[in-house]
Amino acid sequence: MKPRITRRFMLAAALLAGAGVAGAADKKAAGPVTDADLANSVRHEIAMYANYSVWDDVDVGVTNGNVHLSGAVLDPAKKVVIEKLVGEVAGVVQVQNDIRVLPASPADDRLRRGVARAIYGDPSLRLYANQPFKPIHILVENGRVTLSGVVNTELDKQLAGTRASAAGLSFGPVVNNLQVAQAPAKKS
Repeated sequence: MKPRITRRFMLAAALLAGAGVAGAADKKAAGPVTDADLANSVRHEIAMYANYSVWDDVDVGVTNGNVHLSGAVLDPAKKVVIEKLVGEVAGVVQVQNDIRVLPASPADDRLRRGVARAIYGDPSLRLYANQPFKPIHILVENGRVTLSGVVNTELDKQLAGTRASAAGLSFGPVVNNLQVAQAPAKKS
């Protein structure tokens, strides 16, 4: 009885592996059609990268299949891995990687944690803390704080900026580059 179960298991594993390879080939061949589709695919790949965090912020621009990456990451290895991931997206012709690596600093690390606690610990902003992909990114470079990402309302944007400013230890004002999500148009 055991050999029969083992054979079934091996057959099922082989079929699944074959389907995975075929699916990957189809994904690469089909590819995005427009630059906007390609940009969305690239953003998705970056967001799905396991080490991409609230401390990183990568901007994506696409022109005729050429991808331009900018922004900042906390670790030099992330810059390299993100470029590699983006280069493997179907439809990408070339990748220009202008991502900056933020300098290592214990003081900046303390400030990052303080700002994150102030923002994500606020009861009014708890909605964002409970999301698997944190939408508010906190960049700290030499004691200067920049917020980026997307929030639902203008009030949330202002509240996040206020909480970040109140976290202390920052040199200068907090730059609040948060975007407010566009509400879907109501059907009439």
